[in-house]
Amino acid sequence: MTGEQLVVFGVLGAALLLFVWNRWRYDIVALLALLFVTLAGLVSPQQAFAGLGHPAVVTVAAVLVLSRGLMNAGVVDHLARFLSRVGDRPAVQVVTLTVVVALCSAFMNNVGALALLMPVAIWMARRSGRSPSLLLMPLAFGSLLGGTMTLIGTPPNLIVASYAARASDTGFGMFDFLPVGLGITLLGILFIGLLGWRLIPVRRAAAGVDELFDVGDYHTELRITQDSKFAGRTLHDLRAAVEDEADLAVVDLVRDGVQRGMPSIYFVLQEGDILLVQADAEDLKGVMDLTGLALAETIHDHEAPDEAPVEEGKEKNDGKDTAGEVQMAEVIVTPASWLVGKTATMLNLRERYGINVLAVARQGRRLRERLGRIRFMAGDILLVQGREEAVQVAYTDLCCLPLAERGLRLGRPHNALLALAIFGLALLLVALEFLPVATALVAAALAMVLSRLLSIDEAYRSIDLSIILLLAAMIPVGEALERTGGAALIAEGLLALAGSLSPAGMLALLMVVTMLLSNVVNNAAAAILMAPIGIDLARGLDVSADPFLMAVAIGASCVFLTPIGHQSSTLVMAPGGYRFHDYWRMGLPLSLIVVGAGVPLILRVWPL
Repeated sequence: MTGEQLVVFGVLGAALLLFVWNRWRYDIVALLALLFVTLAGLVSPQQAFAGLGHPAVVTVAAVLVLSRGLMNAGVVDHLARFLSRVGDRPAVQVVTLTVVVALCSAFMNNVGALALLMPVAIWMARRSGRSPSLLLMPLAFGSLLGGTMTLIGTPPNLIVASYAARASDTGFGMFDFLPVGLGITLLGILFIGLLGWRLIPVRRAAAGVDELFDVGDYHTELRITQDSKFAGRTLHDLRAAVEDEADLAVVDLVRDGVQRGMPSIYFVLQEGDILLVQADAEDLKGVMDLTGLALAETIHDHEAPDEAPVEEGKEKNDGKDTAGEVQMAEVIVTPASWLVGKTATMLNLRERYGINVLAVARQGRRLRERLGRIRFMAGDILLVQGREEAVQVAYTDLCCLPLAERGLRLGRPHNALLALAIFGLALLLVALEFLPVATALVAAALAMVLSRLLSIDEAYRSIDLSIILLLAAMIPVGEALERTGGAALIAEGLLALAGSLSPAGMLALLMVVTMLLSNVVNNAAAAILMAPIGIDLARGLDVSADPFLMAVAIGASCVFLTPIGHQSSTLVMAPGGYRFHDYWRMGLPLSLIVVGAGVPLILRVWPL
């Protein structure tokens, strides 16, 4: 083993440990790995950031923009609309949801497809009186299966295709993944619908606001007294005075018998005003001691703050008031959200977005810590309060997903047809090989912006920079593994370890190793590391590299054993109330089905 190989193996080993540790985001880990191989001289400074212009990276960014355009036009909502008519039988609900999400995931971002259908699945579960756990894991797994069917269905396919283009003259086209991907998707959905959902533990999950958060127990009315120093001052002053000592959210205000839901932070308080606040008993006492406020003598009957009537018009002292009725909403923090690792106090959510964070739940349980001290994690469910428009803007900007029941945002029919026409034309140009995939999809994304299916700001916000940086950083690292002979060394070790295995057996072994790696690290990173190993395995066996690269693509995409291998699995963990070990119950037999069916399908379509 050479010195260069020792360095690259050391960097990759450390990166894998950091990926599994999950303390630092995967894009930060990837950038650190790139920095070390560059400083070690394994990647030149000119090559270090060449990954940003790699066709796979550009294509992933274009797919994310196109996914947002299709969402805005209501294309996916039209597909989801009939879900409300499938009845209450759990098997029918599971199959319908997994079919729809798999179809969507074949042509758009997996997480985007899941985000659109997860609120529908939760609503279906609540309406049927069942735990959402029975529907959410099948939904997540369906999104992963669907991504295997096309070149743009998932980043591992794009990465593998780039390696295939270098290993052979043909490479993989848009629908070259379809024969194998469609086969394992149909078998996977059949298993999930007939047996798989029955293996899922029924968890008491985040079923609803009242069950999970018990918000009514934390609402108290306080009166601005004559002696209070906050008469004539703003709500902002009140919050600033107590933020270091207590969590306090003002959710309603009553003046002269008129209720003003979610008053502006610039609203000037007067003697006699009654504030409906949310705070626990200990914090409430501290607030009263600090501010001189007193418990209201007359307690108004509030079932929930969003049910209070709001005075029409704008109060002269209310500052910037936002239109729309006050509401509460459940949102889930995605791995891409910049809430991760931060607190509500650090982000000033009330001032910046006009929303209150009323409670936080993690893995199906409400956190009892002070809200101002809770550092948000991916998968946390937040109970937020604000005016309808403010809440929608906040969860879009903060990369959160709504969980409460929502009406389908059906776009105008001509918008849906226009979006489909633009997207379909791009796919046709790629399929007929008139344009490279990156060029065609970037052109389609630009066409959607120019046709006003989405704004420029929405286009930029739709691009997940964490996955872009991960790919851009890991591609040079993967090339360093290949260039130093590290990939060939690992391939030789696998050949020696496998002994007398046939090429088909080696294909199955490669798929299983890739699948196991993808369950503990990001699947795109796993594809980058395993693709050159697959090529070297094929060379060692003196067979075509195409089936081995296809095995890497399938193995990297089918991440069913843990909640940390893919964002789709992470996102359903809290709403479904799942525990870490719940995933293998359905995921293990599903993984065996993928390997058992995938290897023969690959060999039939891509002979050795």
